[in-house]
Amino acid sequence: MPIYLQIILLFVAFIVFVVLAMYVGGLGVRRMCFKIIAEMEDARAFSAAKAIVLQEERKNIFRAGTGNIRPKALHILLADKIVAKTGSGKYYLDKDKLAQAKSSIEKK
Repeated sequence: MPIYLQIILLFVAFIVFVVLAMYVGGLGVRRMCFKIIAEMEDARAFSAAKAIVLQEERKNIFRAGTGNIRPKALHILLADKIVAKTGSGKYYLDKDKLAQAKSSIEKK
């Protein structure tokens, strides 16, 4: 096999690997978002009065090992305004935004 063909195949394999890794990582964050929402629904945290405390930062002092995707998922939910943060650092679900998100997921 010619060297230029090997280089092209290596480049294509690298691109496929990167895209696959990004897709799997996205699935993990999505799954964690659903877990956070389920946890908040179980706690009935639909208002600031019933807000709950959630882990926002990594607890590992050495920052070694696998990455903790829970804070990333929480920040995504905050950016989409599905979850709101109170002044005391607690979190609750916005029912209207949650219903919109669920209906858009069901449409797909």
